[in-house]
Amino acid sequence: MKTNFSLLFYLKKPKNYENGRVPIYLRITVNGQRAETTSGRECEPSLWNSIAGRFKGTKEEIKSLNAYLDNLQSQVYEAHRQLNDTQSVVTAETLKNKFLGKEEKGKMLIEVFKDHNKKVATLVGSEYAAGTYIRYKTSLKHTEDYLRWQYKVSDIDIQKIDHDFITNYEFYLRSERKCANNSAFKYIKNFKKVVGICLASGWLTKDPFINYKIRIKQVDRTFLNQEEIQAMADKVFSTERLNQVRDIFLFCCFTGLAYADVNKLKSSEIVKGLDGEMWIYTKRKKTDTPSRIPLLPSALNLLNRYTENPVCCNTGKVLPVASNQKMNAYLKEIAGLCGIDKPLTFHIARHTFATTVTLSNGVPIESVSKMLGHTNIKTTQHYAKILDLKVSQDMAMLKNKYAGI
Repeated sequence: MKTNFSLLFYLKKPKNYENGRVPIYLRITVNGQRAETTSGRECEPSLWNSIAGRFKGTKEEIKSLNAYLDNLQSQVYEAHRQLNDTQSVVTAETLKNKFLGKEEKGKMLIEVFKDHNKKVATLVGSEYAAGTYIRYKTSLKHTEDYLRWQYKVSDIDIQKIDHDFITNYEFYLRSERKCANNSAFKYIKNFKKVVGICLASGWLTKDPFINYKIRIKQVDRTFLNQEEIQAMADKVFSTERLNQVRDIFLFCCFTGLAYADVNKLKSSEIVKGLDGEMWIYTKRKKTDTPSRIPLLPSALNLLNRYTENPVCCNTGKVLPVASNQKMNAYLKEIAGLCGIDKPLTFHIARHTFATTVTLSNGVPIESVSKMLGHTNIKTTQHYAKILDLKVSQDMAMLKNKYAGI
């Protein structure tokens, strides 16, 4: 990629200068950025033509000095040509270093990726969730494995990242790592963020993602229907741990809270709203967006069961939530005991709230989106697409109207 630049020879007077010869400096300017170096020569200010950037006069000594400066200028132009021929990033600093014979070490992909992950790790808890950091760590490992698989190297200059690099990376994720489409999409998306850092920093001049496309496939989200919710609510388990997990899961079915949000939910976040009813006023851990949820009577009854629970009393939390891994393990046991033939995980409670509890009962999608704490209503619309039952209910009146035609 060709880059225009300007070159100027000028006198650089030192501090406290009074009289005498002054060093001649060479200034290179690229896209408004400057880099300077000494020419190795000096000049009396009275003998300097600042407009031409050369010595004044016609004496042989003056001609020789001007020829020396002309030669330096030619060397800079040659350095600029070489950088363009190798498609290197041309900045004032890289051009100066090339002219001076200082070969600048290229930026390495894994080095940049590790630096990015280090910064993410530092901001876990404030800017990022722990799960986000884990995903970037996994993405880094896949990238390192891909470099060994494709190029037999542990790192690579970012200048070598092009369209072919990315398409082969996607192929590697699908073939060698056996990633499904959406998993491959997420890893490529994480990788794209690192490429974006390189572009923003000027280490890459051309975006290798320009002609690359990978689309996420919409998947049908599993949720419980009303009969399955009732079957779970009516079941009395023989162990307290299963009863607790069932109650917490059902609470999220009636509130739409994700695991991370119910796990941190404190009694101080259960407040009386403007309507005089009890609400949840919290922020989503994943996006830090406000989530305001009116509590249904079923949800309030579940909360009241744990007001005297020792864990809740000691922590200020409203429910005794175990680790996500344990909750999911217990839910599979609960599903079997309740005759629910679905791969039950904790996040299905959130899907159930969005579908069976709210949208199927006529709650407007805008209200559902707000309660779920979605930053984009398109995310909520994915739930609406799978509600054939709701579509049938909405069309019932029209069927009657046009029945006689």
